[in-house]
Amino acid sequence: MVAPWMLLTQRKRDGRSLRRIPVAIPTKVQGTDALFLVLRRMRAPLITIVVIFTIATMGLSLMPGQDAAGQPARLTLFDSIYVMTYTMTTIGFGEIPYPFSYPQRMWMTLSIYLSVVGWTYAITALFGLLQNQGFRDALAVSRFERRVRSISEPFLIVAGYGETGRLACRNLDGLGRQFVVIDHDESRLDKLAIDQLQVDAPAIVGDVADPGFLGMAGLGRPNCEGVLALTEDAINLSVVMSVNLLRPEIPVIARAVDPEIASRMADFDPGAVINPYERYGNYLVLALQKPTVYQLVNWLIAPPGTPMHRATEGLTDGTWVVAGRGTFAEEVTLDLTRSGLNVRVVDPHVINPDISDAVGMVAGDDSDVMNLAIAAKARLTKPEIWLSVRQTSAKTAKTLQAFAADSVFSPSELVSRETMARIVAPAFWDFIEYALHQPEAWAQDLRDDLLDAVGGESPTIWTLELVPESAPALVRALAHRPIRLSDILRDPTDRDRTLSVAALVLLRTEDEQDASTVLPDGQTHLRVGDRLVLAGTDRALNEVAVTLRYDSSVHYLATGERLPETAVGRALRRLWRIRRLRRRHGERRR
Repeated sequence: MVAPWMLLTQRKRDGRSLRRIPVAIPTKVQGTDALFLVLRRMRAPLITIVVIFTIATMGLSLMPGQDAAGQPARLTLFDSIYVMTYTMTTIGFGEIPYPFSYPQRMWMTLSIYLSVVGWTYAITALFGLLQNQGFRDALAVSRFERRVRSISEPFLIVAGYGETGRLACRNLDGLGRQFVVIDHDESRLDKLAIDQLQVDAPAIVGDVADPGFLGMAGLGRPNCEGVLALTEDAINLSVVMSVNLLRPEIPVIARAVDPEIASRMADFDPGAVINPYERYGNYLVLALQKPTVYQLVNWLIAPPGTPMHRATEGLTDGTWVVAGRGTFAEEVTLDLTRSGLNVRVVDPHVINPDISDAVGMVAGDDSDVMNLAIAAKARLTKPEIWLSVRQTSAKTAKTLQAFAADSVFSPSELVSRETMARIVAPAFWDFIEYALHQPEAWAQDLRDDLLDAVGGESPTIWTLELVPESAPALVRALAHRPIRLSDILRDPTDRDRTLSVAALVLLRTEDEQDASTVLPDGQTHLRVGDRLVLAGTDRALNEVAVTLRYDSSVHYLATGERLPETAVGRALRRLWRIRRLRRRHGERRR
């Protein structure tokens, strides 16, 4: 029987794919063209003004008048247009080119009243248009499209700004990543404006199940690097289908609680489908069967700065109690039972359940208050019992933190963590999958090494590409001398001291295929085009990024020889080398 935690790494790899034909990605949604709405709503007022202006102009040109010499004269058509232009716009230049006759003045009086009626009608219609919700939505769409077009760096589309989407956006913002948000609930997007994010993310209220909104959000743009479907299951399925059929090369990470919907998503080959209920059950079993592996994996995918939790021991030698009903309780019970544990399900409303023989308990009701009450009763009854508490709302996070449960299941937190691990550094998730299959001894050694290297807080994960854009000095140096992996992880001020950085994965393209090396040896010689997945502190990773841009720093790390960094210093060094070569040449001649 397959261990439940092995399901964490299973993927569909049958080689099948859907048949597609190229289709243009829609970038418009019905009723969101502001210009069309203006022309439709203002058509009658504009026609009214044009008709009044035309009648007034023609009538004025036909009215009899007198020139300055007292001779009968009529205004030319140009003069009539000029006079009516400044009259109907209330500018008023007077009677030109000569004083008007009484018939002309009577006609001007009638024209003024007609123009007032026309402008009143037009202005009233304009104010009505400005108050129209459809027109305001169309203007918002236009502003949104302009902001999306202005994004020049890679970005992600986040579908849904609920608790999960909000956490994902905060994590992306912490990493300095650009993203675009779509949600059908305007009140949720209002929170985006007050979340004090560093990135000013474009956001729009819309039905993400409509491919047109995905197109407006930049799905068709070349710098769109992925989509996060973090709203309701049925809508997430629609997003997965739309992205797979319109942009199959774009990865989609989707949240799905319903197993049937998750199965249908898998037919469209998404980047990942995360069922938080199933995932937590799998992680829980992993924590019981391979506690050190779980401790290591959970620490690595946690937000940077999270302390490492202690590993659980001896939790497979007794009964497990699941207090709850519904999908979550069923999933956890199934996973624990499938792993060979003795599981007893109790009604969450039973005040004193029998936990005398229990080593662990899962409080998995739909109410956070009830779960906390269940856990508190269990701790008072049996203080040594291992407690897992389900959290359904972020509002109770601080309360559960104060309670200090052994494990807290937050669907939003779990989905957000795994999403970040997959989308920010895909090769890092490959490392996580590799780690899940390793024995406890391997995990213990790596855990101790990482703790020595980066400290007790979870590290930041960063992918470094050895290309001229990100490591110009290193690329130049590799053309003249070999450089080892351990060299670039040293302190640029003292190469005898190693930075708080560890290399997890080395990706190298050989024969047009990517080959990955997990935990590469420090003696590995680097090549241009290599990609490194590094784990370390923010300060150490910044040191690496800056070091690889300066030739003198790379030269010092590789050879131990310091080069002068100023132009004068480099010139003096060249002169010194020339003199030394000449001296050696003279000695040889003698």
